[in-house]
Amino acid sequence: MIKDIKGLHHVTSMASDARQNNRFFTDTLGLRRVKQTVNFDDPSVYHLYYGDENGSAGTVMTYFPFPNMMLGRPGVGEVGETQFSVPKGSLKFWQDRFAAQGVDGLEKDAVFGANRLRFMGPDGDSFALIESADDKRAPWLADGIPDDAAIRGFAGARFSLHDTAATEELLGFMGYERAEKEGEVTRFIIPNGNGNGADTIDLASLPKTPFARQGAGSVHHIAFAVDNREKQLEVRKALMDTGYQVTPVIDRDYFWAIYFRTPGGILFEVATNEPGFNRDEDTAHLGEALKLPGRYEAFRDQIQANLEPLGA
Repeated sequence: MIKDIKGLHHVTSMASDARQNNRFFTDTLGLRRVKQTVNFDDPSVYHLYYGDENGSAGTVMTYFPFPNMMLGRPGVGEVGETQFSVPKGSLKFWQDRFAAQGVDGLEKDAVFGANRLRFMGPDGDSFALIESADDKRAPWLADGIPDDAAIRGFAGARFSLHDTAATEELLGFMGYERAEKEGEVTRFIIPNGNGNGADTIDLASLPKTPFARQGAGSVHHIAFAVDNREKQLEVRKALMDTGYQVTPVIDRDYFWAIYFRTPGGILFEVATNEPGFNRDEDTAHLGEALKLPGRYEAFRDQIQANLEPLGA
């Protein structure tokens, strides 16, 4: 069994408009833009990262904004909900803020004993704020969002699946423990306080739901955190020994990554906490300048001319 997974590292989704996406995550949600770079496979498209002050693992939401991309269709075989942790008692603040800003899909509920506020992103992205009384992570404090309401990072994510059995087995192999079940949802956690705060995965069994179609608002992949490259190689070997087809290690500038497809169809990544987002920018100025992978630097003027300015 793998014992080196620390929880989530990041969640990467797709969007239809870079400027709108940037405004929603930095202004509405109050996250810090910690990096603006480009899609390594398509440098005509941004890759935007939002998180806490340092872009700590377990706090980072990232996006590929493809201009005018068709909206995705929710369904099974995908990450159906990305969940953020907020302080206990803060949902009234967020509900008022979202209502004033025209955020769609507002709905309160309680799952596994925690109060939640569900909402949608600009492309119909499915999110939830989950109250926590004991999340000690320091938030990024944006204008108009007080410390006692600010997002601490991810709480976890919910997967939508036809059948959860194979994914339950995989999560168990990755070091998660089955915690509890409520209706069609089964919760898995990183046990014994060994996680980074983004510690839960919920599996929703939806046997009659059609398959998802990826597009704007869909999660492209979900990444799990390990401390370093040595641990990552151990995880890769363990997964391959179990029969998973895992990519070679890929240098993503701010972390190293490996990828594999799960039995339920979701693309998993295992990413290192090193070297971090300050490898090419001072922490005080993260996300301010366009950073390019080395192979694209010679084409900077052309690339920058084709990217829509993000605004503040």
